[in-house]
Amino acid sequence: MPTFSAHDGTALAYHVSGEGDPVICLPGGPMQDSVYMGELGGLSAHRQLIMVDLRGTGQSAIPEDAASYRCDRLVDDVEALREHLGLDRIDLLAHCAGANLAALYVARHPERVGKLALITPSPVAVGIITTGERRREAALLRKDEPWFGAAFAALEAILAGNGTDWKAVDPFFYGRWDAAAQAHLAAQDGHQNTEAAAAYGAEGAFEPDATRAALTAFNAPVLLLAGETDLNSIPSVVAEYAGLFPNAEFAVQPGAGHFPWADDAEALVATTAAFLG
Repeated sequence: MPTFSAHDGTALAYHVSGEGDPVICLPGGPMQDSVYMGELGGLSAHRQLIMVDLRGTGQSAIPEDAASYRCDRLVDDVEALREHLGLDRIDLLAHCAGANLAALYVARHPERVGKLALITPSPVAVGIITTGERRREAALLRKDEPWFGAAFAALEAILAGNGTDWKAVDPFFYGRWDAAAQAHLAAQDGHQNTEAAAAYGAEGAFEPDATRAALTAFNAPVLLLAGETDLNSIPSVVAEYAGLFPNAEFAVQPGAGHFPWADDAEALVATTAAFLG
């Protein structure tokens, strides 16, 4: 397992799979071990994947300063990895909350990014709000599922501010709530650094206006991919996010939720590999 040193001396790990030009992959969670991404359904057959364990997650060391978990400070870790790999420019892929880190990296180092792929991205860094009404509309697309009643009741309680049963809404994050989806979700248990996750979006982490302005001037190719049934990164929200970029491709993967490689690996790989080249 290769490692590199962050600018503050923290030892950080990454995992390599596949051949060809590298793509640096940032996991979500936030602050989830990168293992849940696997090889993104086989994308490693097209490009070399550099899966980063962010500080305090996976095989990376816990930093001395817990405040360094803040998203804007993690930008320096991505830059340290680019330097370690000896690359003038990087292609960057990010999932979910990792998209916030990718956006901040692009805003600070636009000249260092060749292509940017955001998979079911969180839009927090750019200040786009996913309203409760939008989530209800997305949830109602699943009204014919056998698990819908209990899951929707739990969602309504959460949106009303008097519910906390997040496990009950898990089926909304997969295109099919079958044994494979449940196994994929179960495998993620215990692989998130909760202290780091709490610090990730701490006060000062995001300056949406400044980030939006930077992204509107970013002319490199960008892919934003949404899952058709995803309750987290709702397609209409991802489409709004795509509108910030001058050179963006927006795609919706049919029948997919928040983890499109788990729902239909072939479709995810086809779209992403075609974009990355």
